[in-house]
Amino acid sequence: MSIDPCAAISGNLGEMFECSPIGRYVRVRTPFLYPDGGVVDVFVRERDGNVTVTDLGEALGWPRQQTFGGKRSPKQHRLLQDICLTLGVELFKGQLIARANNSAALTDLIVRVAQAAVRTGDLWFTTRTRSLEAVTDEVADYLQDQSLPYERGVKLAGRSGRDWTLDFQVLAPARSALVFVLASGARAGARRVAEHVVAGWHDLSQFKVGPQAARFVSLFDDTSDVWSDEDFRLVESISDVSRWTRPDEFVALLMAA
Repeated sequence: MSIDPCAAISGNLGEMFECSPIGRYVRVRTPFLYPDGGVVDVFVRERDGNVTVTDLGEALGWPRQQTFGGKRSPKQHRLLQDICLTLGVELFKGQLIARANNSAALTDLIVRVAQAAVRTGDLWFTTRTRSLEAVTDEVADYLQDQSLPYERGVKLAGRSGRDWTLDFQVLAPARSALVFVLASGARAGARRVAEHVVAGWHDLSQFKVGPQAARFVSLFDDTSDVWSDEDFRLVESISDVSRWTRPDEFVALLMAA
């Protein structure tokens, strides 16, 4: 039996939730707020007694407008999955969705989707300024999950006599890999980071030859869109390059002979 979502919302949620039909949906303006103060809207659709509540992708669209890029790190992926699991919400094509075949569950669905949208916004707001330490912590967690032995903060002497601190030395089955992690909060500093890594690889070039030759891997934190094509090409000239938004490719590179 068809229901009147606006009547149900008015009767169960009160005046703090505003209801208005928009096309195929009924928009519900909730009292919940995104971190910048923007109002969280959710959208209700009822069909043949089945009720769907969705944010229509607004929660994941909001951070893309607030940050340099809309890419998610593996840690952010896991946290987002935890949010959905905790609140009983499904993530599908960028939308937060909750469904029920009982119209009596409508108010519960609305509150759960709205809470998931708020927590998703909080997740992006608190992690959008990423330090190198935060990124390397994520990489360390991922390497541990993949059962790859590693050491952090390894110091090696270059041909010039200068000591260089590698973010990771990974003991892969075929050969060891030395890893620099490249992270920058702004485009202005990104080129300097790339140039520093290139200088390090040049000075450490003796570790790339011989019977125990190590693989040189430069891992870009590309969750923020601060890197130019020139930055990637510069580092590619002397090392293997990987991107943190593609962790599977990073591990495959470490495992390669």
